[in-house]
Amino acid sequence: MHIRDIFKNQRTTFSFEFFPPKDEAGVESLYATMADIEDLKPSFVSVTYGAGGSTRQRTHDLVVRVKRETGLEPVPHLTCVGHDEGEIREVLERYASVGISNIMALRGDMPKEWPANGIEPFRHFKHAADLVRSIQRFNAQGGHTDRRGFGIGVAGYPEGHPATPNRMTEMDLLRAKVDEGADFIATQLFFDNRDFYDFRDRCELAGIKVPILAGIMPVTSLAGMVRMAELAACVRYPAPLQRALNRTGGEKDAVRRVGVHWATEQCRDLLDHQVAGIHFYTLNKSTATREIYRTLGVRDSTGLV
Repeated sequence: MHIRDIFKNQRTTFSFEFFPPKDEAGVESLYATMADIEDLKPSFVSVTYGAGGSTRQRTHDLVVRVKRETGLEPVPHLTCVGHDEGEIREVLERYASVGISNIMALRGDMPKEWPANGIEPFRHFKHAADLVRSIQRFNAQGGHTDRRGFGIGVAGYPEGHPATPNRMTEMDLLRAKVDEGADFIATQLFFDNRDFYDFRDRCELAGIKVPILAGIMPVTSLAGMVRMAELAACVRYPAPLQRALNRTGGEKDAVRRVGVHWATEQCRDLLDHQVAGIHFYTLNKSTATREIYRTLGVRDSTGLV
């Protein structure tokens, strides 16, 4: 289903993000996890894309399998890293051929192996806006059975992007992605809703009118917090959350309870403030998200009970 139809039919979207494992055993385990959330009827599930090609093929294969064998709506990530126009077209043609309707268009992270291999990873697509433009060019050429072509999502950063310390320039780059044809924005994870609301207001001031989905990742372990900080360099842990975690003394179950409770309260407040959607970063697990759903009273992506 095209993302525009999803937003038209659902007052609030609920979506999940997964990343392809490094081996086939992990792929099977992840597929089982993804199939397990099918009963929640999420609006869509997104699948990340390895920088420099490390997990690209697994992303392609997993997305196609999910589309063919489940009722989930997969939204694969596609990045600028190491691609030229012809390669992007090949990926889009494959996805279009199996009925995939939407793409997350991202700049992507700098590969760890660069510049040792001597290849400039962004030589063809410098910014995500360039990738959005390429996808829209494919759409205009009638490459998809849906006359509208692929729906396109892009990333937003409520707490700022580490590569763009100038927040005004950062908003200009985001506006460029929307102007090139992005249909929605999914934000990086955050732990203080005030950062999201300020970001949403700044988007409105910049003339950005597309739906903005709030990125939520519940803390389920102290080690996971460190990993989050590595994955999202600008992530900020509010002092009240840190104090609550400190009170647990590091006891695993207590840490998890605090993290799930904090994320649940974030979601409740976001829903009270008419968020367009909530995008859960799952770390390939569904149990915490299920708990949040149950506590919020979410039935499925078609509405709230």
